Amino acid sequence: MHIFTKLIAQELHLPELAVDNTIALLEQGCTIPFIARYRKERTGALDEVAIADINEAYARCSELMKRKATVVKAIEDQQKMTDELRRRIDECRDAALLEDIYLPFRPKRRSRAETARRLGLEPLADLLWMQREPHPEKAAARFVGGEVENVGQALAGAQDIIAERISEDEQVRNSLRNLFSRSAVITSKAVKSRVDSDEAAKYSDYFGHSEPLKRCSSHRLLAIRRGENEGFLRVSIDVDEDFFVGKLCRRFVPRPSACGRLVEEAVADAYKRLLKPSMENEFAALSKQKADHEAILVFAENLLQLLLAPPLGQKRVMAIDPGFRTGCKVVCLDSHGGLLHHETIFPHPPVNRLMQAKVHLHRLLKDYRIEAVAVGNGTAGRETQRFVRECVDEMKREEGVDAASIGIYMVSEDGASIYSASKTAREEFPELDLTVRGAVSIGRRLMDPLAELVKIDPKSIGVGQYQHDVDAAKLKRSLDTIVERCVNTVGVNLNTAGVHLLTYVSGLGPVLAANIVNHRSAHGRFASRRQLLDVPKLGKATFEQCAGFLRIDDAENPLDNSAVHPESYHVVEAMARDARCTVRDLIGHPDRLEHIDLERYVSGEVGLPTLRDIIAELEKPGRDPRRQVEAFEFAADIHDIGDVQEGMVLPGIVTNITNFGAFVDIGVHQDGLVHVSRLADRFVKDPGEVVKLHQHVWVKVIEVDLRRKRISLSMRGVGAPS
Repeated sequence: MHIFTKLIAQELHLPELAVDNTIALLEQGCTIPFIARYRKERTGALDEVAIADINEAYARCSELMKRKATVVKAIEDQQKMTDELRRRIDECRDAALLEDIYLPFRPKRRSRAETARRLGLEPLADLLWMQREPHPEKAAARFVGGEVENVGQALAGAQDIIAERISEDEQVRNSLRNLFSRSAVITSKAVKSRVDSDEAAKYSDYFGHSEPLKRCSSHRLLAIRRGENEGFLRVSIDVDEDFFVGKLCRRFVPRPSACGRLVEEAVADAYKRLLKPSMENEFAALSKQKADHEAILVFAENLLQLLLAPPLGQKRVMAIDPGFRTGCKVVCLDSHGGLLHHETIFPHPPVNRLMQAKVHLHRLLKDYRIEAVAVGNGTAGRETQRFVRECVDEMKREEGVDAASIGIYMVSEDGASIYSASKTAREEFPELDLTVRGAVSIGRRLMDPLAELVKIDPKSIGVGQYQHDVDAAKLKRSLDTIVERCVNTVGVNLNTAGVHLLTYVSGLGPVLAANIVNHRSAHGRFASRRQLLDVPKLGKATFEQCAGFLRIDDAENPLDNSAVHPESYHVVEAMARDARCTVRDLIGHPDRLEHIDLERYVSGEVGLPTLRDIIAELEKPGRDPRRQVEAFEFAADIHDIGDVQEGMVLPGIVTNITNFGAFVDIGVHQDGLVHVSRLADRFVKDPGEVVKLHQHVWVKVIEVDLRRKRISLSMRGVGAPS
């Protein structure tokens, strides 16, 4: 059993065998999606979240082991290692406690205590510490001379040494850490010199704010820290100083004495100068890590929902990047997202070439047999959507023109400008303007959000909570894991996917993804999954990781267009032989599949979890887990925040979900907030229980703050108007 197994199993409340097998698979280089999908027998059917938690805990344990080795070597080099000290280091399971053990042995910077030792004052500190000397001034006089100019300097130096000893005492630090854990209070105050600036107004809720640190929510703490970083707030974390210093004094000064008084002064100095700043920094970092973790979870869940948003599918799409002065960039795409045509029309002020724009739009809709129109939701989006609808309605009235099936969809532009200026977009469309590239991206997002959004840095998509304030490395790891999870959940068409989408397939990465695309360009379509082994640098181990997540339409073997892994093809072939039919006859025929006795096919390598997955896949091969896309319309008479009045009930789209509520677009270029307390007629702990990203909802306007451009909304007891 792995040395970390028991520890991780206890921490995550998971079976030891499942954890041990999962760690072994991770050490073999297996990816999380592969383990979750194709190694259920070994993991006890743990899902991707649990496997990711094990992976993260395993990484933490590995880092702790490395740090222990460093600490042990440093202490051994000083020839101060003892059996008891080694035992305590071996048994330590907490990084902070390990640092407490190491603190007395850590190489010292030029501190006040170190200076006092250099002056030879450590024996005086020992005398004061033992508190047996009735006349400390007389004792100190013996140390005057050289760089020690007087008794006061000698005593102060000795107190500095005592203060450092106290600050490095493991029990003292543990006691203070426990006190901070229970009762630390975070306080934020306005920086007086900046309190009247316009930028400071957004932090006005935190001028003179104070609350227990353990109750400070993720979004409040991140807001406070942002205000501190921007210079508008001064922040501190503290506990009851008098209580703790008094407690230490009673411990280190058992009875009143002249030396005891000096030790008490050293205790107070140790707290103010050494212990409090150290513990405040530790808990500032810990609370920030916790807030980061919660914010990253929110971002990850939102990204998951966004990437798994309903796709329109392979249809001929017109996409429009709307604008007023610069016009609307119009592109026409084929059913695979290929660019067929682009031009600019000016249906809005100040140019106002409305009739010309209608003529052009009518022609494009007919010539390219457009089946759906995607309109960006940015500036002029509402106006452009209304213009397109008018054009389509006019076409419906024209004889011989079937425009009734043309759907009109509002599509989020978040991150489109990032893509259009990226290296990827330049390589794909080197001759096109940025805005045309952006329009292409909008159209492709409607067709397949996942395939298009993987080209954009997830942080730029705009569905996070303080995403620019959290740990960038942790955020990237989390979001990359979510993208990988989504791509492998949906599956990827091996013959149409681009490099970016293939990069996130289990086991591949950028180099192999590019090799696959290059091989496809040189040799034509893949006819079977086995041909992946012909791709340069793609060996058997990688094939095992990726093959089950890649799909081939019209493949020689129908199982190549399913989530059945090639390692299990022989099982399906055995099922077909026993049913006296072909594999193709089994696929999509529940009536035949329901008579299969799975127990007959259980072996040492294949168990019931895998067999159940195989049957589910054969029933609906290549099934896309995403919902169907739905069209949406905002209230016709609401266009800007000035049109919004308290009491209105309006349709909206959920654009972002945070710990404190959900933001809803009601079509006025300023999202409103439904606070968590107004999401439902019951207590809601997690907004994700009630709403999902891009969900269509009805909301009631509670308050409109025109000065701060804030709209407060409610979903309690609100339904669609009859």
